[in-house]
Amino acid sequence: MKALRNLKIILSFLFSLFTLFSCQKYPEMSLEEIEAVRASGASELIEKTVKKPKISNEYASGRVGGTWNDSIMGDPKSFNMLVAEKDGTTAGVIAPLTQYLADYDILERKWKGKIADFEIKIDEEANKLDVIYTIKDNVYWSFYDSSRPKVKVTSDDVVFWYDEIQGDEECGSSSYNSHFMPLDDGTEGKITIERLDEKSFAFHFPQIVAEPILHTNMDFGPKFLYKKAKDEGGAEGVKKLFTVASDPREIPSCGPYFLVEYTPSQRLVYKRNPDFWEKDSNGESHYYPAELVTQIVGDQNTDYLLFRQGKLESFSPAPEQLEDVVNGAADYTVFNADGSMNASFWSFNQNPKNKDEPFYEWFTKKEFRQAMSCLLNRERIIQQTYRGLGSPKYSFFPEANKYYDENILLEYRYSHAHAKKLLESAGFSKKSDGFLYDEKDRRVEFDLTFTATQAIFSDIVQIITDECKKEGITVTARPTDFQKIVDELMTSYDWQSIIIALGGGSLFPTQGSNVWVSNGNLHLWNPLQKTPATEWEARVDELYHSAKCIVDYEKAKPLWDEYQKIYLEECPIVYLIRSRSFYALQNRWDMTNFSYDNLNGAETSYLWLKN
Repeated sequence: MKALRNLKIILSFLFSLFTLFSCQKYPEMSLEEIEAVRASGASELIEKTVKKPKISNEYASGRVGGTWNDSIMGDPKSFNMLVAEKDGTTAGVIAPLTQYLADYDILERKWKGKIADFEIKIDEEANKLDVIYTIKDNVYWSFYDSSRPKVKVTSDDVVFWYDEIQGDEECGSSSYNSHFMPLDDGTEGKITIERLDEKSFAFHFPQIVAEPILHTNMDFGPKFLYKKAKDEGGAEGVKKLFTVASDPREIPSCGPYFLVEYTPSQRLVYKRNPDFWEKDSNGESHYYPAELVTQIVGDQNTDYLLFRQGKLESFSPAPEQLEDVVNGAADYTVFNADGSMNASFWSFNQNPKNKDEPFYEWFTKKEFRQAMSCLLNRERIIQQTYRGLGSPKYSFFPEANKYYDENILLEYRYSHAHAKKLLESAGFSKKSDGFLYDEKDRRVEFDLTFTATQAIFSDIVQIITDECKKEGITVTARPTDFQKIVDELMTSYDWQSIIIALGGGSLFPTQGSNVWVSNGNLHLWNPLQKTPATEWEARVDELYHSAKCIVDYEKAKPLWDEYQKIYLEECPIVYLIRSRSFYALQNRWDMTNFSYDNLNGAETSYLWLKN
């Protein structure tokens, strides 16, 4: 279930398979040897799995009943929607209680209304655009306690959330900057919202944009509760609403489930919402399981054990587990999907807060970043950590993005010779002691941060450390708690280099505006810039803000082409691997409506128990 899938907060679901290799030394293999091993190992495993991509939006009607057992790796920080913007676990936990205005249908390649229908009005002469949404009649804020009256979701909820939560800088919403856009005359315009009536509201754009639904699609909380909290306690009052100490039954839902129980470090329990607006052909609300039980398991090994015991409904196996999972598939089925749209990446801190640190001077030289890309042995990573079930990520946009161009690819691929030339051109030299030094005679050494619970990142870092050591560079692995990483990226900026993933791949070039534009709060190498710190970032900003306003594909493409080329040239981030993914599902579920592919993920929204 797409909402249920959000409960699985997993940065990366593939671990390394060290049992194939010596722990002391990685084997050096030619590209031909690597390709041969990869092909034979991959095909053998894939033949034992099932491929079932999504091919239709038509679903058979099911029946209500049973329990869907899921898991997460840690406790939520809150049950609050504003807090959820910066805490992935919280976002996943409250996802079954919330809804977005619209949804993008990947099969049909178009936006569709979800809890609201929409109309786009363009005034080409005035260069203005409006999006008018109308909320469906059967959408309610409901409480698990049926004695409490349900409240209709109205335009007031959306307008309040946009203006008073997202639009109040004091609230610190990650969506705040997206309310503004540079205009052709050099000024800045604001995307405003207007209440039209109880059910309808309009977003007014100061100029035409190519993807107005992407810009305005949002989820939101109930005004009748969040406004009271803000009136009484301001922005802090908003954040304190629905803490983990709250009775979860007090939280209203406009989604498919109610949260009814939370036992810290143990589990969360959800009950089906009979008032949920989406119905099947028999008039039954989706989804079909009567109950969701989400266990807080702490690590993937426990997750795997519970799945093998039949206590979890699904599992995404790591390479080290894959052979065991595939060969043990008696009570479950293993599905496979082609390489994911997204990939984790390696990035380097260029925040001026650290300007007195040696690494700041190194990382702000593009030749150094390019050299690090040349020391990234992706083929070795694929073979030694992904069991050959992956491919290098050399493009900036994924193939599903309409502006993807197979000819726009990373130049700085694995080559120690190229890395040496780049480092020498930037003033670095390797001395007789075997270490690399900069122009000020400082030895080149820096930390590489990664999520402590992600074994695959640990293994990748070992390979990076080994490759860098050959050029005299000392890289120190720094396993860190995920929440601390979030704090370092968004608050303290106290990190050096990092491997991380930031969610799904971008179907649209304007997705991830808070990452790619220089004033974004997750422009992680140097966030929240008042003005662009470099010429290349200024040009990226210019291209982004110009191209996002061009509807015509042929006119926009040259701008998005240049945008991609700049990022692939400057290397503020260096993408790693697109891994092939696998998903195991217990056979007790009717799989008529199930699908699994790299665009839609696991579609479990319409499953029901066979018996």
